[in-house]
Amino acid sequence: MTSMEEVKKALKASRMEIVRSRLRAISRSSVSYSEFMQICREASSEEQRMELARCLDESGVVIVLGNVVLLRPDQVAKALENAIPLPLASRLDPRREELRELERQKAVIDEKAKAMVRRELWCGLVFFAAQTVGFIRLTFWELSWDVMEPICFYATSSYFLAGYVFFMRTSTELSFEGFFKRRFATKQEQLMKAFKFDARRTAPWMFS
Repeated sequence: MTSMEEVKKALKASRMEIVRSRLRAISRSSVSYSEFMQICREASSEEQRMELARCLDESGVVIVLGNVVLLRPDQVAKALENAIPLPLASRLDPRREELRELERQKAVIDEKAKAMVRRELWCGLVFFAAQTVGFIRLTFWELSWDVMEPICFYATSSYFLAGYVFFMRTSTELSFEGFFKRRFATKQEQLMKAFKFDARRTAPWMFS
């Protein structure tokens, strides 16, 4: 008799195959993270799309790099094989040196992006702490709860609307982790432009 766990596995495999077929139909070698999440949502549900995207990434069907999702992992593997010289190849292969330089630049960009996002999060924490202290003072010393109640209501409503707009624009689950990943991808993209770092510079290796 088929267990519930086996049924769940079969459903997950079916959803993954649906997403695979849709990704194979895309002629481009990469898509944006939001477009990838939209495809996952269409194949499953709003609650299950994050889990489905994670399974596709971990199984090697796609490769998620910040705000870019690579749809041809086999080409990436071929690029790495070409970039890493064989034992008999010259240790001075210029492609190998270029790959190392790209890795160093990427590591610097990622660290800077994380630092910028953490700075934003600390500023947000300070803002909310100051707002809470201000509301407490206004409620118990300056004004009264009768005055502050509608103010607190409208403040809470504005945060809800801001969260809803965030979801509508990014198609990303509204959570601290989702906000961090989205801001990290944005900062990473900005820094790549500032440093003139082009991830597609590995493209010639993919087809060599």
